[in-house]
Amino acid sequence: MTQLTDEQVANRLSQALAHRSSVPAEKLVAGLLATFKLTADTADEFTYPALASSARERIFGGQVIAQALVAADHTVDDEKNIHSLHSYFLRAGDETKPLHFRVHRDFDGRSISNRRVVVRQDDKVIFNLTASFQKPAHGHHHQLDMPDVLPPEDCMSAMEQLARNPQVSDEHIERMSMPRPFDVRSFHPEGKTNHARQYQWLKTVAPLPDDPLTHRATLAFASDMGLLSTSMIPHGLHWTTPGLFSTSLDHAMWFHDDFRIDQWICYVMDSDWTGNTRGLNRGSLYRQDGTLVASAVQEGLIRLIPPKS
Repeated sequence: MTQLTDEQVANRLSQALAHRSSVPAEKLVAGLLATFKLTADTADEFTYPALASSARERIFGGQVIAQALVAADHTVDDEKNIHSLHSYFLRAGDETKPLHFRVHRDFDGRSISNRRVVVRQDDKVIFNLTASFQKPAHGHHHQLDMPDVLPPEDCMSAMEQLARNPQVSDEHIERMSMPRPFDVRSFHPEGKTNHARQYQWLKTVAPLPDDPLTHRATLAFASDMGLLSTSMIPHGLHWTTPGLFSTSLDHAMWFHDDFRIDQWICYVMDSDWTGNTRGLNRGSLYRQDGTLVASAVQEGLIRLIPPKS
């Protein structure tokens, strides 16, 4: 399929939106918050239970980042907040098996605490994370200005972008239209371009509790959505490109200021390098008033397997 008529786009979008809105927003957000509820086995060990079934081939990386952040936070004084995390994805996780989180208390100082979290499944390490927490403090301040972007109401919904893309099959549209707890509006350049830049507005589809950790964990969850695709833009690749295999290798975040992710956050992404089957991606996350609240960097694996002749 090389081109879609307006009628085809409208039909694809209508079906996708009907599917996406089939679950109440409050129920979707409740499901998201449930992923942050870990069972404490000991003071420093936690478990997330297995799901009865799963439509995913592997656990979404943002979920494990957020859960490891929450596990680490449970072992830190309430007065200290997460300010940075660095993580590595080692093996694909299975949602139908429990996750075990072991927190190592590497350092506790007057203003900074550091934690390591090792995540296991079937007694194998699948993910690890190092996180640093800091007491609030006053100091010098500067930030990179928010670039000139369209407001969220003038951006296409993620579903409309997919519906308009002839590379995305009806089957993929149906799969991607599964009800989700985030409203995403995006700007993504079409086709191959030298400018590896994109941005998206995102927020939860229903309000979240006032707890700051919930908002930070939710942002960590969402920061893994779409970032890796930035390094594919110069090569005209899309997640539905035949023979493409992509996965996150590592993920780092820094938290700079307060925010609510049930209000619009702009995720400005760019990529300055691809090579050796890897791509490096950077993201800056802004409140709608232009305040830079977080930064993210991720390297991912990008392999294109030629079709068999």
